[in-house]
Amino acid sequence: MNEIKAAGGKAVANYDSVENGDKIIETAIKAFGRIDILINNAGILRDVSFKNMKDEDWDLIFKVHVKGSYKCARAAWPHFRKQKYGRVINTASAAGLFGNFGQCNYSAAKLAMVGFTETLAKEGAKYNIISNVIAPVAASRMTETVMPPDVLALMKPEWVVPLVAVLVHKNNTSESGSIFEVGGGHIAKLRWERSSGQLLKCDDSYTPGAVLKKWDQVIDFSNPQYPSGPNDFLTLLEESTKMPRNDPGEKLDFSGRVALVTGGGAGIGRAYCLAFARHGAAVVVNDLVNPDDVVNEIKKMGGKAVGAKFSAEDGDAVVKAAIDAFGRVDIVVNNAGILRDKAFTNMDDSLWDPVMNVHARGTYKVTKAAWPYFLKQKYGRVLNTTSTSGIYGNFGQANYSAAVSQLRC
Repeated sequence: MNEIKAAGGKAVANYDSVENGDKIIETAIKAFGRIDILINNAGILRDVSFKNMKDEDWDLIFKVHVKGSYKCARAAWPHFRKQKYGRVINTASAAGLFGNFGQCNYSAAKLAMVGFTETLAKEGAKYNIISNVIAPVAASRMTETVMPPDVLALMKPEWVVPLVAVLVHKNNTSESGSIFEVGGGHIAKLRWERSSGQLLKCDDSYTPGAVLKKWDQVIDFSNPQYPSGPNDFLTLLEESTKMPRNDPGEKLDFSGRVALVTGGGAGIGRAYCLAFARHGAAVVVNDLVNPDDVVNEIKKMGGKAVGAKFSAEDGDAVVKAAIDAFGRVDIVVNNAGILRDKAFTNMDDSLWDPVMNVHARGTYKVTKAAWPYFLKQKYGRVLNTTSTSGIYGNFGQANYSAAVSQLRC
């Protein structure tokens, strides 16, 4: 603040944590009568391998990076809407975009900023509120703990500022919901890429073996698409119905494996549980409401199953049910989820926190509880569940978009 004043500028200091975003924005309003630009830049590191990560390492990172960004943006939002003008920069990182050893907590929190930003861009468009997310590489109090001094000397934070200035200037009226890498004089926009994909007939011949038989089509990027929203699944389904039956390929055998599915009591979770049982796995059906019906379905099929009636946030208890019943856990499918949809202007902590707790923290807790068994067995498979809202953002789902975006890490 003193540097700015010494240079002839206007500035005011605020000492609140970003978790108290309303107080931060209140400081701006009291001092200057308005808020036009919000740069969510605050951050901390708690680097540790996933094996040794503690709940406080996860929780503190999410409080600062994710909830702090939400709280500041939410407090500024009414002023942006009233002015019909606002500019938001959220801060991701290379670790968020690509993952990084020892930074599971940080990577997840940073990727959450992508879905969050894309949703703010959609909701803010009508009110001239532009939101973008950057992944900077620059010297800071945070990066000086993980980058060598010679690299820090080259990666000056000043080399990030010009891009941010362009994105938050009043002349930027169209570049919104975008992701940028920036550092060392280089700026690049990132976008999603989708393979041309595999299309099979949706009938009883649509099996894991049929998918595996033509797996090369799933990962073929020779003729890619660059989407800004979900695929046209209704049209694809219509095309699917006209196709001949699939070559079933080999039958995948899960005998001797134990599969744990969160949110397994209904919907796609139930479908996972039944499929694992048909292919020979013992199944742990985790569901906070009713795991028993699916457990009974599996037992009537001649399969092995046990229920775990806990929230995914109680990951230790969920995994303990697997160990107590079957002595091991081999597969974790993090499928549990809830919705608390609301336009961002009407969103509050009672809508934000439960979605984060189930999708983000629940996924962490179940996976963390299973991790020691995976390491001991030298075998483990984890499937996390994101959403098109997490990839592209969606109106009324700032909480859900942020929560499921981070699950790609």
